[in-house]
Amino acid sequence: MSPRTRRSYDQYCSTARALDAVGDRWTLLIVRELLAGPRRYTDLHADLPGVSTDMLASRLKDMERDGLAGRRRLPPPGAAYVYELTPRGRDLLPVLQALGEWGQAELGEPRPTDALRAHWFALPLLRALRAAGAGEGTVEVRLEEGVFHLYAGEDVRPGSGPVYGDGPAPGEPDAVLALDSGTCTAVARGELGLADAVRDGRVDVTGDGAPAKALRQA
Repeated sequence: MSPRTRRSYDQYCSTARALDAVGDRWTLLIVRELLAGPRRYTDLHADLPGVSTDMLASRLKDMERDGLAGRRRLPPPGAAYVYELTPRGRDLLPVLQALGEWGQAELGEPRPTDALRAHWFALPLLRALRAAGAGEGTVEVRLEEGVFHLYAGEDVRPGSGPVYGDGPAPGEPDAVLALDSGTCTAVARGELGLADAVRDGRVDVTGDGAPAKALRQA
């Protein structure tokens, strides 16, 4: 079978060239998932509800071809293949952050058909932590939907490793945030600042690291 022909806008413009690479449906959401670090195909499929197996496989091949992601085999006993972002793929972090900030106004109330994963709040909370001046450190977030952790601070740059991860933080987190879905949604929409939510008692902050201290003192 011949390789799929790459579609292009055929415009000599950096925006058009960028959209040639990442403008297809699902590509940027795959990047969002891979910002958590290496993921197996089955894990990606589980956390991208609505994508078909053929579409996911096609997008991952496109991302490999375009130098955005790679595939490697884990050593035993794992021995599974995982996908991970290349440095160029991780360079899309500020793009996703800007899109997410722009899209805050589009969130509205959750629709009955909307899927939700706890870690989808990671990038909005990373923006909120920066806005609150929370400093650097590992932050564990506990929601009814699940637990995830993220790496806050100015050192969280493209190419510096995973931005967030599912489950509890490895080791002792610098801060633990416990909050309900309504509060987290308000923060994600930009309707409520994280520091304000802490002062109002809507976020319980524990831990001895810089992020915990900064949020309690804000």
